[in-house]
Amino acid sequence: MKTADLLSNIEYNEKRPAIQVMLDTDAGKEIRIAFKEGQVMKEHKTPFPIVVQIVEGSIDFGVEGQMHQLKKGGLIALEGNVPHDLKATSDSIVRLSLNKADKAERVENVARH
Repeated sequence: MKTADLLSNIEYNEKRPAIQVMLDTDAGKEIRIAFKEGQVMKEHKTPFPIVVQIVEGSIDFGVEGQMHQLKKGGLIALEGNVPHDLKATSDSIVRLSLNKADKAERVENVARH
């Protein structure tokens, strides 16, 4: 058994979203992304399906050029290879569920650019 708390020990980066792997299991990875208001993850694609949940705050989530305003409690699921981008409209905590074959390092690289 593994446990984690998405709302404990949150650290923000001033320049870019903060990425932290919360759980790494046989089934997948659960990642916390902490956004300061105005921070972005530019358009990118994932090789595998993902699920994104807004735990706190609000995010403008772009999918293939169409904007979706997601607030606390909102969920969105994408298949692999779908272009998407994120912009925090307030300080936000986002849960990203990754396929086991995907890598947290890929998410960190997206946040750096």
